[in-house]
Amino acid sequence: MARYDKYDPISGGFRAPLAADWAGPLATPVGVGLDANGRVVSGAGNTGVVGVMVVDGQLSSAGTRTNVKFAGDVMDVMTDGEIVDVDGLIAGTSYFADAADGTVDATAPAVGANGVRVGRTVEAQRLVVRVDQIQGA
Repeated sequence: MARYDKYDPISGGFRAPLAADWAGPLATPVGVGLDANGRVVSGAGNTGVVGVMVVDGQLSSAGTRTNVKFAGDVMDVMTDGEIVDVDGLIAGTSYFADAADGTVDATAPAVGANGVRVGRTVEAQRLVVRVDQIQGA
């Protein structure tokens, strides 16, 4: 289960409330933005992708969500730090956030298209987060 490892509370990100009950993935990094009210949404929202968030939670044996976050819960959004225990990553790879739903994967933006690089891996399960806007080359 992915979790924040290195996080500087002064310069590593910011806190903001969720816009709605969390419907996104649990325990995996997701790119997030802010809506018109300054609340966290998965994907770009009104601001574009501004950070990465990991939401803790579990699925019960019946498949229902337990221990999830609800609208108004204040969340830590990482812009600079490290996330560990991330399954499915490849060492030495850059990772990007999809503006539509915040999915973090190795798909770079198309040539001439703007996008957000969320970071790169050092080891296969450690994502070094340095969120920045880029243009596909």
